[in-house]
Amino acid sequence: MAITRAAEFLATWETGLDRAPAGRALLLHGAARPDLGGDREALLSLPVGQREADLFALRRALFGERMQVRLECAACGADMEFELDAGEFARTLADRGDPLVRVAEDGWEVEFRVPAVADLTAAARDIDPRRTLFARCVVTAVRDGQPVSADTLPVAVQRRIAEAAGAADPGGDVTLNVACPECGEATRAELDIASYLWTELDAWARDLLLDVHLLATAYGWSEPEILALSPLRRRYYLELCADV
Repeated sequence: MAITRAAEFLATWETGLDRAPAGRALLLHGAARPDLGGDREALLSLPVGQREADLFALRRALFGERMQVRLECAACGADMEFELDAGEFARTLADRGDPLVRVAEDGWEVEFRVPAVADLTAAARDIDPRRTLFARCVVTAVRDGQPVSADTLPVAVQRRIAEAAGAADPGGDVTLNVACPECGEATRAELDIASYLWTELDAWARDLLLDVHLLATAYGWSEPEILALSPLRRRYYLELCADV
């Protein structure tokens, strides 16, 4: 794959090898947003949908538009294979509304900010993720004119808030709904772009290290010298090695 900043992304891959999925997602997001200079707090403060849009854009830049996805039909078990457009996802998810949503329902008035990456990370560590998200993201909650705790929000109000937040930041939950070509039933599945992209980067890095080994053996070049070559020139030299 024609990744021009090979040394940089190889270092990103190496750093992420011993990290948990959340740490890898943060690394990839940092690579997608060089304008933030690796500022961890700035990355964690961005809305979840912004991160997803950034990662889809990075995927498009590194590996192209087309994403091959495989799912198992939840109804009949058939394997389903289809393509997605990374560029389209990046453009769609970048179109977000006001990060502060307001809901009025049966005497309740609630202001809620769409979850940031830090909120999602904290919720994932809690035994009650929904409770954690509401506790962190409810800005104000009023019932019949009186301030109340986020813990007292009824289910109907929570549902309205979730719907409004989803509309304001659609990238916060990227869910596929795919009809099975065999049985016609629909299967819903979350698309985890960070995991998908890491799998691709891992395969690319291992292939690149094999290329480095072959070229170093054939020509005696160092790793930095080989990585400094353009992808086209590396491929050309590898073809020459194969012809010997």
